[in-house]
Amino acid sequence: MSMIYAVANQKGGVGKTTTTVNLAACLAEKKKKVLMVDIDPQGNATSGFGLDKDSQLITTYEVILEENSAEEATQYIKDFKLAIIPSNMNLAGAEVELIGIDHREMRLQEALKPIRDKYDYILIDCPPSLSMLTVNALCACDAVIVPLQCEYFALEGLTQLINTVNLVKKRLNPRIEIEGIVFTMYDNRTNLSNQVVEEVRNYMPDKVYETLIPRNIRLGEAPSYGLPIIYYDDKSKGAESYRDLAAEVIKRSRKRNKNR
Repeated sequence: MSMIYAVANQKGGVGKTTTTVNLAACLAEKKKKVLMVDIDPQGNATSGFGLDKDSQLITTYEVILEENSAEEATQYIKDFKLAIIPSNMNLAGAEVELIGIDHREMRLQEALKPIRDKYDYILIDCPPSLSMLTVNALCACDAVIVPLQCEYFALEGLTQLINTVNLVKKRLNPRIEIEGIVFTMYDNRTNLSNQVVEEVRNYMPDKVYETLIPRNIRLGEAPSYGLPIIYYDDKSKGAESYRDLAAEVIKRSRKRNKNR
């Protein structure tokens, strides 16, 4: 049974898109059928897979406004063995255009219904805000993966996101859960990184992934080449970490599907 994950954190600069791109690539490397949906108007996940977000692609903008189907927007990238529904700055106007439309929170969910069973995993890269686009992702997904930077202020953002997920669960999507929190930009040489990890593990012990994504220069360089880390530097610590995370995601999803 397929799983849809929203990769979300309303705080910017936490490694959200890096996590979406590299987790998608590592799941595909493990022979899983993967679709990545970019609903961030910045389109960084789109360019992270080497697509030109300024070219004449059908994007999530057309999908959410029901001008094109999700299938029509899907681009299969043979080099990475996965599919993408891309995004660009046009999507920034979608929120205004959705004002006054009934069930606007459900547009993405409805769009993905006809194609979800084609994939093992669908990852939705969310914008760094709790906007209508993010709410669409939270309504469309089964669970949320939260990238969390190892900084003090990240904890405040986590509380806000948990409250939003609980609100969506109560009113719009009863199946949604926080699947897991993945720590990014981890530096074991600093007390702060270790303190943040320990505090969140104490607060949500069953929700934290064991894998820690390190600060890694190669991870930062890879997007400028339009490559996931496993294609840019196969032996780097970043590549090893995202492979480990993919293994954890697969293990947890199997357990979740057994309990459905």
